[in-house]
Amino acid sequence: MDRPLKVAELDHVVLRCHDLERSLDFYTRVLGLTEERRIAQLGLVQLRAGRSMIDLVPAKAGRTEEGLNLDHFCLGVEAHDLNAAALYLRNCGVEVMGEPADRYGARGMGKSIYVRDPEGNVIELKQMPGQVS
Repeated sequence: MDRPLKVAELDHVVLRCHDLERSLDFYTRVLGLTEERRIAQLGLVQLRAGRSMIDLVPAKAGRTEEGLNLDHFCLGVEAHDLNAAALYLRNCGVEVMGEPADRYGARGMGKSIYVRDPEGNVIELKQMPGQVS
């Protein structure tokens, strides 16, 4: 049977935030994403992450219990030196877990590091193809 669709890339991820302003600061100031739009009635802030989006919404009681959390998501990044990127992130007060290592992802093997955002979400930051580390 032919599949009528083909997944091409990560479109968006929605994160429930206990402190939305702190998360917004992390994603915009520290990681450099840009705010694209807000939907005030929902408390939604949409951030542009290259061709993808990260949506931040307020956490609601009972919605972030064990088993409902995101394990991690991966962002492709342009970074010629992941060790320098890790140092920058640490200097910004970001928890960096481990050192750069080769890992497999949507675009094949590449160096990546794991970090934790202010809400405790784990983010893999993976070099885009053609980057040097």
